[in-house]
Amino acid sequence: MQVSVETTSGLERRLTVTVEESRINDAVQSRLKDMTKTVKLKGFRAGKVPLKVVTQHYASQVRQEIVGDVLQSSFYEAVGQEKLRPAGNPKFEPKEMSVGKGLEYIATFEVYPEIKLGALDQQKVEKPVCEISDADIDAMIENIRKQNTEWEVAEKAAEEGDQLNIDFKGMIDGEVFEGGEGKGMTVEIGAGRMIAGFEDGLKGASANDDLSLNLTFPDEYQAKELAGKATVFEIHVNSVSISKLPEINADFAKKLGVDSADLTKMREEISNNMQRELDSKIKSRLKDSVMDALLEVNKIDVPGSLVDSESEILAKQMMQNLSNQGMAQSDLKLGPEMFREQAERRVKLGLVMSEVVKQNDIKVDTDKVRSKIDEIAQPYEHPEEVVKWYTSDKNRLAEVESLVFEEQVVEWVMKQVKIEEKTFKFEELLNPQTGS
Repeated sequence: MQVSVETTSGLERRLTVTVEESRINDAVQSRLKDMTKTVKLKGFRAGKVPLKVVTQHYASQVRQEIVGDVLQSSFYEAVGQEKLRPAGNPKFEPKEMSVGKGLEYIATFEVYPEIKLGALDQQKVEKPVCEISDADIDAMIENIRKQNTEWEVAEKAAEEGDQLNIDFKGMIDGEVFEGGEGKGMTVEIGAGRMIAGFEDGLKGASANDDLSLNLTFPDEYQAKELAGKATVFEIHVNSVSISKLPEINADFAKKLGVDSADLTKMREEISNNMQRELDSKIKSRLKDSVMDALLEVNKIDVPGSLVDSESEILAKQMMQNLSNQGMAQSDLKLGPEMFREQAERRVKLGLVMSEVVKQNDIKVDTDKVRSKIDEIAQPYEHPEEVVKWYTSDKNRLAEVESLVFEEQVVEWVMKQVKIEEKTFKFEELLNPQTGS
């Protein structure tokens, strides 16, 4: 077998392979001989068909099958011989397949990049530091109260924070647009869920009022056919309701799952939940910073085939998530190209992290795996059942092992870089868009 390799561009390789006729012919003859023992042909007893007859009937078909087998096997022999690591599936281009002339083909494919890990000692990683204060706990309790708001119909003019039940009809050029009509819809003034001007236009309205609002859809509106269009909303107000926040008492504590109804215990549990959420957020931020540092010192090219595959996976995952939330598959238009940047980052990190693991002989710590499972199970009512659920299934256990493996790589990187602590307020970390 003759092999030649050409680098076409970047990670792409062009492999030309020539396989001698004798290899193909020997394999063809061997298979035809085996077929004489099993093949059935009219006029012959099973297992008694002469080789010459079997050859006449099946030589062409068998050669075609053998050539396909040899093409695959010789390709992997060739890349092994040339010490290449193919990424993704090769594209085969046969050049010679004629009887008596052997097999010659070209295989074009990408290879995994060679990675020489860069030094991390000059990289800086920001480590968030945060303590939960009494004020943070008070704010969380207030948020929980708002989430449990009850609404009470009131005979008054609507103002900020009130909720209205309305019937509406939206028109463009005098025609009701698709989805522009509804009855019994609830709108909270100040919630910011409607297009600009809609909620403000309801201020001062009372039950049974009729309103007409002249508005414009934003240019970046998700329904492209409405984006930037002027519209008129005709609205009938059915009712106005005011919010009624629950009192912080024993009933409130019980509603939050504190069986003892003790407010001190409730506050303690809320604080514990906040701490778990905070720890998770800090770990996530730290991990992102570590990954940024790894990529900064390891700028590598990645096989486009791997990025394509990862983009497909991310698109399918997003489609499934949105479908699980009740969106119809037919309404979802998410192409892999939308996830290409994220996919490229993930592929790069996967390759670099694999090299870190390989060069530093990092092995998954079974004690840390068990601790991670206990951590996952802790918030549940029956944590022992969650632990059993993970440990009784190899696939679920492998998912946790992967998480721990990633954390161990983060720990290794943390020992190499310069750590800079930065103090944050709780709200800044948990809700960056609203934090001060």
